[in-house]
Amino acid sequence: MSGHSKWANIKHRKSAVDAKRGKVFTKIARELQIAARQGGPDPDMNMRLRLVLDKARAANMAKDSIERAIARGAGTEKGEDLEEIMYEAYAPHGIAVLIEVLSDNRNRTVSELRHVVTKAGGNMASAGAVAWQFDRKGQIVANMGKMSADDLFLTAVDAGAEDVTINDDHTATIMTPDVELGAVRDALSKTGIVLESAELTMVPQAEIDLAVNDALQVIGLLDRLDELDDVQKVHSNLAFSEELLGQLEAA
Repeated sequence: MSGHSKWANIKHRKSAVDAKRGKVFTKIARELQIAARQGGPDPDMNMRLRLVLDKARAANMAKDSIERAIARGAGTEKGEDLEEIMYEAYAPHGIAVLIEVLSDNRNRTVSELRHVVTKAGGNMASAGAVAWQFDRKGQIVANMGKMSADDLFLTAVDAGAEDVTINDDHTATIMTPDVELGAVRDALSKTGIVLESAELTMVPQAEIDLAVNDALQVIGLLDRLDELDDVQKVHSNLAFSEELLGQLEAA
C-alpha cells in the first residue's frame, strides 16, 4: 500500500495545481450535484456531500459555483441528468483499470473511453472482469502539522482506520473501511490538523510490478483517461516502485 499511498499524495498535489487553472471545477461540480441528488442538500445529513464539499473548498472553488451545483442536484435549478457508471478495462501489460464516470450521455462516454484505451494498446473489459480485483476503501490525506505520528495513528485507528502511512513531506495517508471514512474524517478534523482530501477509492487486492518504461506507458493511459470530461476517478493495480515514484514526482 505504501507506493499507492505516496502516489495518491503526489496526485493530490498535482490536482491542486490543476485546480488553479480551473481544470477540476467541472468534475467537482458534477460530484456535488450527484451527491446532493442522492442524499439531499444538507451536508450535516449527507456524508458524501460533506466529503465533496471538502474537496471543493480545498480546490478554492467559488462559493456561488458550489451552491449552484448543490441546487442543481437538489432539483431547485435545472442541471444535467447525470448517471454514475463504473467501466472496466485492461491497460497494456495486463494492468487492470477501473474508471468511475459521471455522464449525461452513456454512448458518448463509452466511445471516448474505448478510443483512448485501444489507442494506448489496451482494451475495454466486460462488467465484473476487473472489479473483483479491487476493494472500496476510504482514503484521507492529512497535513500533520505539529501532531506526532503516534498521536495521529492512535486517533485514526481508534476511529476505525485500517492503515496509516507517514509520507516524506510530513503528510499522512490514512486508509479506512468504506463505511468508516466519515467517522475517521470527523475524528481527525476535531484534532485541528488539516485534511487535504478525504474520499472513497478503489484499492487493488494485489499489485503488478512493471519495468519503469512499461509502467510509464500505463500511467500515460491513466492520465489521458483522467483528462476526459466525464471521468471522475481512475484506479489500477499497477505497483508504484520508489524509482517510478521518483520519476513521477519530478515530472
